[in-house]
Amino acid sequence: MTASVIVFDGVCMLCSRWVDFVLRRDPHGRYKFAAMQTASGRALLIEHGIDPDDPLSFLLLEDKKGYTDTDAIVRILRSFGPGWKFIALLVSSVPRFVRDPLYRWIARNRYRMFGRRAACRVPTADIADRFLH
Repeated sequence: MTASVIVFDGVCMLCSRWVDFVLRRDPHGRYKFAAMQTASGRALLIEHGIDPDDPLSFLLLEDKKGYTDTDAIVRILRSFGPGWKFIALLVSSVPRFVRDPLYRWIARNRYRMFGRRAACRVPTADIADRFLH
């Protein structure tokens, strides 16, 4: 199985919590991570048409296809098992024209609402192999 990649904002506290959430539910290493502040993260965002200097979404790459906004969240939640599949179903039952603008509003205000690190997240040694540079 090829690992999927999640490109996230490495200084955003909400984004770091999301990474922690995924890591706790992904013991087999299905997901790798790339901070958008790294060379690999920036390159992946650019390759998929997302401005790395002003991203309004994180990026999920699966089988060389990119997913953003709530579609990315739903795909990740579905991979965690039955309970999370139900939550993904609930989220996806909300029309995209409602859920994506709400997601983007949160993304635009993420630093004000959740905080920001002074420097990019540095993974601990036990999970360093899950992070691209």
